[in-house]
Amino acid sequence: MTNPNPLTQIELPIPFDRILAAHVQPAVAELLQRARATIDAIATAPGERTFENTMSALDECAEDLGYAISVVRHLEAVVSSPELRAAYNSVQPDVTAFYASIPLNEALWKALRAYEETGEARQLEGVRRRFLEKTIDSFRRHGAELDPAGKKRMEEIDIELGAITTKFAQNVLDETAAFEHIVTEESSLAGLPPSALAAARQSAEQKGVAGWRFTLQQPSYLAVMTYLDDAAVREKFYRAYNRRASSGDRDNSTLVARILELRREKARLLGFETFADLVLADRMAKNGSAAQTFVRDLTERTRAAFERENHALQAFRDRLEGAKSRPLAPWDLAYYAEKQRQAEYQFEEEDLRPYFPLEQVVAGMFELVKRLYGIEVRETGGVPVWHPDVKYYEVYDEDGSLLGGFYSDWYPRETKRGGAWMDAFLTGHPDGSGWTPHIGLICGNLTPPVDGKPALLSHRDVETIFHEFGHLLHHILSRVEIRTLAGTAVAWDFVELPSQIMENWCWERESLDLFARHWQTGHPLPEELFQKMKRARAFRAANAQMRQLGFAALDLALHIDYDPVRDGAALDYARNILQQYMPAPPPPDFAMIAAFTHLFADPVGYGAGYYSYKWAEVLDADAFTRFRTAGVFSAEVGRDFRQFILSRGNSEEPAELYRRFMRRNPDPNALLERLGLLARV
Repeated sequence: MTNPNPLTQIELPIPFDRILAAHVQPAVAELLQRARATIDAIATAPGERTFENTMSALDECAEDLGYAISVVRHLEAVVSSPELRAAYNSVQPDVTAFYASIPLNEALWKALRAYEETGEARQLEGVRRRFLEKTIDSFRRHGAELDPAGKKRMEEIDIELGAITTKFAQNVLDETAAFEHIVTEESSLAGLPPSALAAARQSAEQKGVAGWRFTLQQPSYLAVMTYLDDAAVREKFYRAYNRRASSGDRDNSTLVARILELRREKARLLGFETFADLVLADRMAKNGSAAQTFVRDLTERTRAAFERENHALQAFRDRLEGAKSRPLAPWDLAYYAEKQRQAEYQFEEEDLRPYFPLEQVVAGMFELVKRLYGIEVRETGGVPVWHPDVKYYEVYDEDGSLLGGFYSDWYPRETKRGGAWMDAFLTGHPDGSGWTPHIGLICGNLTPPVDGKPALLSHRDVETIFHEFGHLLHHILSRVEIRTLAGTAVAWDFVELPSQIMENWCWERESLDLFARHWQTGHPLPEELFQKMKRARAFRAANAQMRQLGFAALDLALHIDYDPVRDGAALDYARNILQQYMPAPPPPDFAMIAAFTHLFADPVGYGAGYYSYKWAEVLDADAFTRFRTAGVFSAEVGRDFRQFILSRGNSEEPAELYRRFMRRNPDPNALLERLGLLARV
């Protein structure tokens, strides 16, 4: 008999065809009641404390609730509607309050401490020992030892953070969807490549308007900024994109200030000087000061090359337009950089698109991981999905056992948030006869099919697919018995290693030959074009690095140094910091942090952790040297990477896992060498 409310229990395949907004509130109410009863049962269990009745029970206490909320949260992000948003917003405070209450539960804390003192606990080893230690530490860092007033305030902070960070994300989604630019005269489109024109024409047709329609969705926005000759329109797009959600009914500026205030209060309530110190205590960097030192050191090692690149770009424009050409404005940078790339390398990014049809790229990626990790990915039909563009796949191990499944959703929609991401619906665990499957998803906003052609991707789109699939492999290949420590539940300055290392195979001839073939002729990527692409890889690499370092420096400054009384409005403070990392000064109304979802769309998210991208990039550049030395299809190195990194989750310290794979500590010069910056800094 079909369950009348498909969210009240775990079903596989997930019944996306039956889930309605009306199901959300009653399902969550029921699941919360169940979860609270389970917590109470753990806290009051009679008899001797054991790992099973305390630790395992805690690990499993809210699996049904977590599954339901992950499904609803995901649907609100990819097929948002007023009804679904209202339903999600209505339950989110209670769900946040429940999770916040777990470490504040005095009886549960006493139960954990009682178990910690047992003979069984003292003899724990491996992942079980780590789970106990991590749990005790996590409870402390989330307020378990606060007095009653402190616990009450902690719960209030978490509830408010959950509500306003959700509102922040929804404002960004709505602001992005609200903007459109319609062009009716073809002469106004000079410079745009055929792929961008076709996409804009299709977008206009879908909206029932004549001409060409451009939006702030990534494929459209980047095409305008990179290729459109009309500087006034580029400026319009730049200002619109970097002022999203900074004024009017969807103004996020007050939310940013409040989020920072609540994070500061939370950290101090827990005995930490800053929010960065609180967040990083459980990560590789350990504290905010160490993260800032890492960012500053990499910045200093990059700045000279950054300045050389910018002088060269201005000189290029001067030669192109005459000695009296204007200084570069922010909306000029991508445009003139692309012209400089074309002139110096005889290479355009658009030249690569015919060789990267989406389905072919995905098939080649699946073949790559089969060779490296011995797994097989099969598309599976007949599975309910949330949109016709979505596909479902199953992943099988060498012995034929099912490891898990995942959904892919690659194209932009106005009801879908921007960017690219991976997430998990279910984390598998041993069930006596094997493992239950891991279920995840990967999403993006890539160039869609147009004019009857397949989706022809940019090289950056290809890297995005490989990146998110790397996260997915970390989830699907996990073999950690404790769900809380499985898959991607690792330190955030380690979590990007499995994703970022995958991007390396987008630059190797042998792996490109698996999928880089012309969509019409089937011919492989020409060697001449490949060599041009390789030579251009380091083009303005210092600028790309400084952009990421600027975001990292800003994030840490906001969560360590920023004082609103002394430093003024957060948007102004952010602009003053970021301009030190930008090739051209931003305009006075630059307000990108009002739409910086990495930092402010989650109670924690990448807050005080944006440096993680560069931290992990140092690791991935170094780790890939082992693949390159042994061969990019080396099954031996792939087996080691799967065994020591992808399958181990958070079962050991990440630094130890890395050393076990590389058989040494990381070499920090590997990244600079890959970017062509080592000898020039």
